[in-house]
Amino acid sequence: MYSEKTGKYYLYPTTDGKQGWQNHDARVYSSDDLVTWNDEGVVFDLEKDCKWADKCLWAPCIIEKKTGKKRYKYYYYFTGAGKIGVAVADSPTGPFKDALGRPLLSEKPDGMKGGQVIDPDVFQDPKTGKYHLYWGNGFLAVSELGKDMTSVVSTKVLIDRKDKGRYNYNEGTYVFERNGLYYFMWSENDTRSANYRVRYLISESPTELVRNGKPAMPERAVVLKQDPSKAVFGTGHHSVLRKPGTDEWYIVYHRFARPDAIKMGWDAGYNREVCIDRMEFNADGTIKAVEVTL
Repeated sequence: MYSEKTGKYYLYPTTDGKQGWQNHDARVYSSDDLVTWNDEGVVFDLEKDCKWADKCLWAPCIIEKKTGKKRYKYYYYFTGAGKIGVAVADSPTGPFKDALGRPLLSEKPDGMKGGQVIDPDVFQDPKTGKYHLYWGNGFLAVSELGKDMTSVVSTKVLIDRKDKGRYNYNEGTYVFERNGLYYFMWSENDTRSANYRVRYLISESPTELVRNGKPAMPERAVVLKQDPSKAVFGTGHHSVLRKPGTDEWYIVYHRFARPDAIKMGWDAGYNREVCIDRMEFNADGTIKAVEVTL
């Protein structure tokens, strides 16, 4: 996240290193240049800051909302024990407090069998000003948030579980807008797989998958994938950052910790590192395949 309040960038990763991702806390890092990062400490701890979950703090996302002249609020959406909650603070580094004392989302959409209530992504539509939360594993749902940012107005399914194969969809959705179009990105395969990777589609709506009057389908190109020649594996579950006032874009993602995690087999997915690479576009607005760097 880039903060208008501080003029700095902030990174909110999941804590790794435990079998089954049984961690209970997560940290925040700050940077002036996206290169040098400062550890700002634990930003949220389920064991101390949450009454309804005490483990499996996964996949947080955050948004800065201006509430007045030089006043901002920060809404941190997180997965705790297979449910989605929201914490609030006055600073990008906290302290964050559980806003509800209960989950914001705890049940799968009506009729959805299988999958999980995880992986929130928060997005403000620049055209309408509305805030949306995208979430799900095995299915993709979108919930319109209330003006308080801590309530849900409505929820709909964009990718049904029975269609996940057609979309090569699994989890880790991220949505952004560029030149009037909406880019829906997600991760394919299991996060413990070396072939965990990022796909996307382009839509004309933030709440419908539609393009030129037809259902929008995934682009053929894979945005981000493993590169065995560089010993890079398990590239996925990302976010996207645009430098303010520019058309300069970056993809922030995790991959197996180099060089040893790949030797762990399936357990490599519990031992990852966070990376940032440039993300560029073709003239027609499609995304170029990302050149992973070391």
